[in-house]
Order: sequence, then C-alpha cells, then structure tokens
Amino acid sequence: MFRIVSSGDSLLRAFAALNVGRQTASICSVTRNQFVGNHKPANEEYRGRALLQPVVPTLCNVRETSFFNKLPAEQIWKGVISVSNAGKKRGRGKGSGRITAKDLNRGQIIGYGKANIVWPGLSAPVIRGRELVQQQRLPEDKEREAKLRRIRDEMVNFKRLKLSPLERGWSGSKMPGRSIGPPDTIGEDEFVGFDTKCLELKAVVNMKGNHGRKRRVSAMVVTGNGNGLAGFGFGKAIEGRAALRQAKNRAGQKLMHFDLCNGHTVFHDFHCQFGATKLFVERKPEGFGLKCHRAIRTVCEVLGIKDLRAKCEGSTNVQHVVKAFFIGLLKQKDHQKIAEEKGLHVVEFRPENMNFPKVVASPTVCRTESELENNEILDFTQYCMDGKIQLQKKKFPPFYTKFRSWEIYLKKQEYLRNQDKVRLRMMAETGEVRSYLTEKYPECRMGPGPKEE
Repeated sequence: MFRIVSSGDSLLRAFAALNVGRQTASICSVTRNQFVGNHKPANEEYRGRALLQPVVPTLCNVRETSFFNKLPAEQIWKGVISVSNAGKKRGRGKGSGRITAKDLNRGQIIGYGKANIVWPGLSAPVIRGRELVQQQRLPEDKEREAKLRRIRDEMVNFKRLKLSPLERGWSGSKMPGRSIGPPDTIGEDEFVGFDTKCLELKAVVNMKGNHGRKRRVSAMVVTGNGNGLAGFGFGKAIEGRAALRQAKNRAGQKLMHFDLCNGHTVFHDFHCQFGATKLFVERKPEGFGLKCHRAIRTVCEVLGIKDLRAKCEGSTNVQHVVKAFFIGLLKQKDHQKIAEEKGLHVVEFRPENMNFPKVVASPTVCRTESELENNEILDFTQYCMDGKIQLQKKKFPPFYTKFRSWEIYLKKQEYLRNQDKVRLRMMAETGEVRSYLTEKYPECRMGPGPKEE
C-alpha cells in the first residue's frame, strides 16, 4: 500500500521531512499554510529550526501478505519435506521419510488461550443449571506453554515401533527374524501349524535406459511346521508388504521334508558348501541349544531342530548360508543307510553314557575285518564330512603353565594321572576294573573280597 502526502514548497523541507520521517515512522497530516503563507516569521533562525521538524510524513510501504500467509500449511510443509521426481531419480531425499509435517495448531482449542478467560457459548455453556454463565477471567496457567511445546516436540521426534520381546527380530523392530504368519490358503489346502519368518528384506535398484532407476523391495523368507517340513522363497515388489506376501506364498509351494534324529537334531555331522560359503554342522546332545549363524537358527526354529552347532567359513551372505544349510540337510543320511553303504555296524560312544559302546544301526550283511581295505575311512565323522576337516582355532597354553608352582602341582598329581580314563577304558573293554596281575593272581581283584565262612 502506498500513501502520498503533500509537502512544502521547498526542496530542503522535503529532504528534511524524509530523513526524520524514516526514523520516527510517523504519519501525520499538516496544512499547507502552517509555514507557507502571507505571514512570515521575523526570526530566520526559527524558520530554519521549523524546517527540520518532523511535521511532514513521507512515502510508507506496507506489505499485508507474505510467503507464510499466502499458501496453506500443507503446501508449505510439502516444500520442506518432499523431494521432486528428478531428485528421487538421483537418489536424493533418502531420509525424508522420517521428517513429518508438524501441526502447529495441535494442543490449542478455540476459546482457550493465554488469557484463560471463560467465554459463555465458546469455552463454557451459556446456562449451567438455572444460572447464566458470566464471562470471567481465571488464574493464568503457567504450564500451558510447556505443555504445547511438549506436544509439538512429540510430533517431531521419530519413534520406532515398539514390539514385545517375543515379536522382535534379530535387531529390534526390523523385519529380518520376525514372524509374519503362515502362508495363504491354496484352494482347500490350509497351512495349519506353519510359521513364516523373514530372513532378508532389502531395497534393490535396477537401472534402465528409458525409465532410469527402478526401485523395488526384495524379500527372503522361510516357512515350516516345526516337525521336519520347511521351505524358503523369494519375493520382489514395489512395497515391502507385497514382497513379503509373495515370498511367503512361494515358500509354501516349495516345501521339503527332512528326517530329524530323535526329534531334536541332525543324524550326523556334515559339510556343505554354496558359492564361497562353507558350513560345518555338528550334531549335539539334547539341551545344547542352537549355536550357529542367526539365519541358520531361524531355519532350525521353523524346522524343529533344537540342538545344533554350525561353523560358517567364507562368505556370510544370508542367501548363500540358507541355501548351503538346506543342501546339507538334503545330503544327510540316517544311520541305517550309512550302515548299509559301509557294510559295518554304526557304534556310538557318548560321554554321558560313560563312553560305553552302543550299536545304533547294523547292516543286512556285515563285512569281516579281512574284507576291509587299508585306506578305508572308518571314522564316522570323517566319513560324513567327505574327508573335510573343520578349521579349528589354535589353543594356546594357559598363562599359569609358565609358573614354578605349576610344575610342583604336576609332580604331586603324577600318581593320580589318567586314573579316571583308565577305569573307563577297562570297563568298556573287560567289563571290570582289573590289574595286569589279575590273570596270574585271580584273587587280585578290585572291590570287597569274598566273605569267610
């Protein structure tokens, strides 16, 4: 808005009014004949002082609109948090999803302000009971500004999804390791008792000459019923939910059945490989648990394996690890099949059974010792590992073995050395603890002697 006010007849008066008017920013009106007319002051000094007084206003620029009151709040926030299509193609604005629009009116109610006044019909009813509500001023709420500031800060702060400990995945609320339910029903076939867990969820980009970068989400899941039936599948879609659903349904169509030893572990140790990933899987007794890669642990949970140890060498790519583990499960053989292949008995020695031999499986026709070859592998673990040896970390002797006190301790314990191992070996071989003089002197036996009559 522009306003023009008439000035005096001299150029000096106009410049003086312009300078003083900018400092005081005052607008006033004055008549022309205040200083100019027939009557002229006799004193010239008074005339000079009057010329410099701020009596004449000047041009004033008033702007009633701005960027913030011209556009609605949605468009202003969109200009702050959005990314153009060209910027998206160049990979910009990757963290813009966390920046959300802030509602500055949140927490404020019409009729309730800083003054804290009761307005009948706005912040209070007009009639309360039989009395007419009057306008009145209440005490000032000192915590009002702090409450509004707290509400606005909650909108800005990014909060991650809170899950119960049983629903969490490998790392907090991220999808890998989380359960997404059974596959969808196919016709009349329902997946009763199945559970699907996500193994991998990542964004992939395909570059094309016509369309540029095409971004999609890739998912890998594994599904199983916890009783030896499991399968894995892949899915790819624009959205993560669609990719997970596609992968889940594909995994339900590619199920494989695996036999479990005693319902809790594998039949034997085995070695498997896919690409640059090598796995050494060991069978463990009941109660040992799952000590392996987190992807293998997830597969074991949906498959029903409870006790296992797996060593991963080389690449730890999740897809390669899962594929190598499934290949190893498909290659494993039960004890009876191994006994038929070798033509020998499969005997098990376990520390919890005091290393007593236990025949697990026997062939239909057993070979004799003369029929065995000189270079034939008779060790069960080495035979199942296909001649591969697991890389073991070198164990260094404890620090106290360098002390003089350790040598003294060894000398004191020398006559007790290997007694337990010798007892176990004698019990396994002869069925009793005996001495080398037992055959010559039968009365030299362990235990209480015969009672005299």
